[in-house]
Amino acid sequence: MHTDTALRPWEALKALAEAGDAKRLEKYMSAIGPSEAFRALLRLTKEEQERVLTTLPPVEAADLIEEIPEEHAADIIEQMDAKAAASILNEMESDEQADVLAEMEEKDAAAIVAEMDPEEAADVVELIRYPHFSAGGLMMTEYSAYLENITVGEALDDLSARVAEEAVGQEAHVYVVSPSGALVGVLDLRDLVLSARTTPLADVLKSPLYVGAETDLDDLEEFFDRHDFHAVPVVDAHQRLIGMVRRSAVEEALTERADQDFLKSQGIIGGDEIRTMPVLTRARRRLSWLSLNIVLNVIAASVIAFYEDTLRAAIALAVFLPIVSDMSGCSGNQAVAVSMRELSLGVVKPFEALRVWLQEVSVGIINGTVLGCLIAGAAWAWKGNPYLGLVVGGALAVNTVVAVSIGGTVPLLLKRMNVDPAVASGPILTTVTDMCGFFLVLGFATIMLSHVAMP
Repeated sequence: MHTDTALRPWEALKALAEAGDAKRLEKYMSAIGPSEAFRALLRLTKEEQERVLTTLPPVEAADLIEEIPEEHAADIIEQMDAKAAASILNEMESDEQADVLAEMEEKDAAAIVAEMDPEEAADVVELIRYPHFSAGGLMMTEYSAYLENITVGEALDDLSARVAEEAVGQEAHVYVVSPSGALVGVLDLRDLVLSARTTPLADVLKSPLYVGAETDLDDLEEFFDRHDFHAVPVVDAHQRLIGMVRRSAVEEALTERADQDFLKSQGIIGGDEIRTMPVLTRARRRLSWLSLNIVLNVIAASVIAFYEDTLRAAIALAVFLPIVSDMSGCSGNQAVAVSMRELSLGVVKPFEALRVWLQEVSVGIINGTVLGCLIAGAAWAWKGNPYLGLVVGGALAVNTVVAVSIGGTVPLLLKRMNVDPAVASGPILTTVTDMCGFFLVLGFATIMLSHVAMP
């Protein structure tokens, strides 16, 4: 049987799963790699996806699920029998378990947790309660911790046994705790190996650096920028050790957040979208943004209707209206991007909107003047009318200052009102710059109508 080489990847997965050939299915998925396996899996029906995952050994199925974005992994796992789903989740790392279950309907997640190993279930229930982009939400509960009153030899013997059982990961440190579970120190594995076996851990530990469970993603990024650590321990409000956050988890979370912010800025609301998702779901998410934008555009267009007589008398202005609004919008988007970046880095705080506005105005005046002169020159050269150039150049200069003022301050104001700036900044900026641009061009033209009107 040459199914796995003769067919396209998704067809091969389907054939091997239907044949119940777990070994060949596992070998084939290993050969094509996780990215291609994910792509192939999405081409299958929900029933076929379940068949593939249940045919694979739970460990291999877990490895595949861990490569899939949480929202899509949850959709796949959610449709499975709770017992089969639990057998896969039991093989995943605790932070990955929590991420997948957090994306599910509450009743479906509860049914799966009820079938999981009790210890795994207790850990994941604890992890789910933390915000996703926090130390608690990113931490894992698989780590090595020992009481401070045991010896180096006892710790080494336990580590060796756990490595043999594949129950310990690739940790560079072990943690030392008090009988109450409070974090009291950290040990480099090298120091542990080189210490005398009879030495108590309390005599060789180092004072630990740690973060609280509520520490946010920006602070975690700053921590790993300052310290060349593989991971950092996480403690609760009582200083008890409850997990550790890996540097790689923080890097992945930063990438995920950036991707989400980009999608939101483009109007993809409600999570990551891929084209294998249900059509109605995709349409509904996009329409929530597009419907708002059509209303805002109608409002902006009403300014043109108000100056209909001016536009009729100086029809050349119609050519410059979209240029003024678009160029101003570009300047405003640059200001939005800088404010979003500074917010994410913690460089500015929402209450500093006035300072940010003053800084943006200075840039806006310079750029607006340069851009205004360029478009004025183009209008003058085209129609031979310096007044037309003065109208469109002046409008672009003023609107650029307006755009950067809005782009720089609106994200901060929205953040202060607990509104997601990545979602709302774009529509506000677009609407205001369009309205102001149309108003300025047509308003200036109305004032100077005798000079710009076409004969």
